Amino acid sequence: MGTEEFKKEMDVANWFSQLPYEHWVPIPVSGTRPSARYKHAAGVADEKLYIAGGSRTGRYLPDVQVFDFRGSVWSSLKLKSEADGGKSEENGAQEVLPATSDHSMVKWGNKLLLLGGHSKTTSDSMIVRFIDLETHACGFIETSGNAPVARGGHSVTLVGSRLIIFGGEDRNRRLLNDVYALDLETMTWDMVVARQTAPAPRFDHTAAINREHYLLIFGGCSHSIFFNDLHVLDLQTMEWSQPEVQGDLVTPRAGHAGVIIGENWYVVGGGDNKNGCPETLVLNMSKLAWSALTSVKERDPLASEGLSVCSALINGERHLVAFGGYNGKYNNEVFVMRLKPSDASRPKIFQSPAAAAAAASVTSAYALAKSEKLDFSSLNLNSNGVGNNPSELDLAFEIDALKEEKKVLESSLTEVRAENSRLTEKVDEVNGTHAELSKELHSVQGQLAAERSRCFKLEAQIAELQKILESLQSIENEVQLLRRQKSALEQEIERSAAQRQGSGGVWRWIAG
Repeated sequence: MGTEEFKKEMDVANWFSQLPYEHWVPIPVSGTRPSARYKHAAGVADEKLYIAGGSRTGRYLPDVQVFDFRGSVWSSLKLKSEADGGKSEENGAQEVLPATSDHSMVKWGNKLLLLGGHSKTTSDSMIVRFIDLETHACGFIETSGNAPVARGGHSVTLVGSRLIIFGGEDRNRRLLNDVYALDLETMTWDMVVARQTAPAPRFDHTAAINREHYLLIFGGCSHSIFFNDLHVLDLQTMEWSQPEVQGDLVTPRAGHAGVIIGENWYVVGGGDNKNGCPETLVLNMSKLAWSALTSVKERDPLASEGLSVCSALINGERHLVAFGGYNGKYNNEVFVMRLKPSDASRPKIFQSPAAAAAAASVTSAYALAKSEKLDFSSLNLNSNGVGNNPSELDLAFEIDALKEEKKVLESSLTEVRAENSRLTEKVDEVNGTHAELSKELHSVQGQLAAERSRCFKLEAQIAELQKILESLQSIENEVQLLRRQKSALEQEIERSAAQRQGSGGVWRWIAG
């Protein structure tokens, strides 16, 4: 069933209760829709989708549009200039927020932060603006430190109280692959110096953070190449790497959008200027494995470049929300995907075998301790160990059953302890292997450093030899010149001698 069929069958007032799982569905909207666009900025707050700016037919847009999930209705947000303290009459958004495209939006506290982008407003460094969600005031945030150059098509990722900015394209269409960090507590910029091979300069890629530790960069494009590579920046060691990725083959793309939910990174849309990407991808970040969750038709709005994707909690359930994009025409529909709830029957820590064994150990120990606390001496039993009345008989049977259960639990506890011991040995073995590999790595790094030093020396010697060869060529040219001068001189001497001989013979003839 296509997205249009779902749309026809849905009830506008109660659409969120009729959604199938893991299928994109367009939300029925009442009222006027915003202008179709792409390369806008998007964010979700308080069950509302905020759309800022974007581009359409080469024109930058200045508006801020709000979609209320509950009422399924769009509205235009009227912004107030911070310079007036939010006390002036409400003005159009065009007078307060410059028309911008290819920028980023991040929710921080009760504000939406807008970073970078392309606009007619000129600036040498990246501009940070804000929209207050309570007062609707909009203004410019003063920052300090080493700010990145102004750019668009970059990625912005929230890590704790810092924003990590990567790549993009500056006003002169120069491609970038630098990394900057903005501390939101102090509003101070810092340039991040990373080691190893960084991703090729690019824009219109996506970025994600895994466990507040790893920054992932996927796809994007240069002016002639579209990428499907995955790069990882370790934010503790500040080293780039390009790990091997498992799962489905992912085609190159740019202008796609992504959002993280748990361990999964959902990537939607994008294209290569010829074809759109119809599949919704999922990267399991713990396993680094790609899979295709679902797919749409080739000319579907979700197979577009420059669309946005957000995560929203609607009616207590997690949804993906997509808007806009360009696939030959500009789009302005809102699509949602209802995600299947995660397995909440057990705590996540109990999913692994080792954790399950530990849980069983704790349960057994608790049951054993509980059974040992029973006071058998207080029971009135006869010489055969059985009471005279039926209640005492039942109680005796219960005691025997508890004793049997105790034996089973003790046996189970012994097995669990043995399993724990075996797992501990395995952990020690892995730790030992890790230590040996670390030593070997340090040794290899030392050898590489020595080889680099030797290469530098060889390069210096080669440069000196090149200078000597150049001087030898100059000397050779001088020798050739001297040889020609010598040859000319010898010829002149021979001509002079011949003339002298001829002249002396005539005078002798006359005298004779």
